[in-house]
Amino acid sequence: MVVNDSARVAAPSRNLTHSFVLIAGIGLITALSAYVLWGRAGVAWTFALSFVLLLISPRITPEVIIRMYGAQRVDQRFGAPLLRGVEELARRAGLPSVPKIFIIPTPMLNAFATGTQSDSVIAVTQGMLKALSSREISAVLAHEMAHIRHNDLWVMNLADTLSRFTHLMSMMGVLLFLFNLPLLFMGGAPFPWLGIVLLYLAPTISSLLQLGLSRAREYEADHAGAQLSGDPEGLASALQKIEKYQGGMWERVFLPGRRVPVPSLLRTHPPTKERIRRLRQLHETPRQPVHVSQAQDVAAHYPTRQRPRYHLNGLWY
Repeated sequence: MVVNDSARVAAPSRNLTHSFVLIAGIGLITALSAYVLWGRAGVAWTFALSFVLLLISPRITPEVIIRMYGAQRVDQRFGAPLLRGVEELARRAGLPSVPKIFIIPTPMLNAFATGTQSDSVIAVTQGMLKALSSREISAVLAHEMAHIRHNDLWVMNLADTLSRFTHLMSMMGVLLFLFNLPLLFMGGAPFPWLGIVLLYLAPTISSLLQLGLSRAREYEADHAGAQLSGDPEGLASALQKIEKYQGGMWERVFLPGRRVPVPSLLRTHPPTKERIRRLRQLHETPRQPVHVSQAQDVAAHYPTRQRPRYHLNGLWY
């Protein structure tokens, strides 16, 4: 097999460096915001409280989250081939336990993972199982397995916690400024304008860094998933198909040829073309590809909900 060694070695290092820089940037914005409001002691207390919240935050069982979507767990009776493929991917990833697989009854094309390395769940929609080939399903599962192995949920939770503190401090700073405006007009003590501008812009900067972190973790999951499955082309093909099918019907009916371009800074996922380009640089991997047989047949054994249910936060299938 031919392997592009330079791409295989450089990609993980580049992605990890990006993630570290972005996390550091989010932390720096949080620290500067705390310093403007409360000084050095405020910085120490802010980070201490952030990590305490991360440690004591309530642990919701992944299955509880998944079942909110009306998902059903795949069992040995109907999904043995799918489960065997997942077991092999988990073994290659070195996970202490095999993730549980759930099917979400919706025609949308989506898959995601939640939980920790020791207690995780991968959810796949019926639309995904029906639209993709067995080879492509294997590659998508490997991508989600990579997210679990890298503890991406914890990393994104850390970034989200720091960003929430930044938003809170920004609101406090702006309110303090508004309350003290009369003193400013009466010739009182000068205001730290640079600090006020920082507090005002901090939430936007932090949010943009979060989006960048999400994209970096997706690139890393693409690369690691391709290594796990032994089939970079399978994931590239799956991404192409998802891009083609996702929203295609509604766009053809209402907005033919008018997909709104989203600025790269505001994308939670990298551009599909760039992801495919990076995957195809890998060519082949030294591992024997993992192909889940009869993946499409699994969806037929689980009932499809015909109409979405309405929740306060939108439509859930």
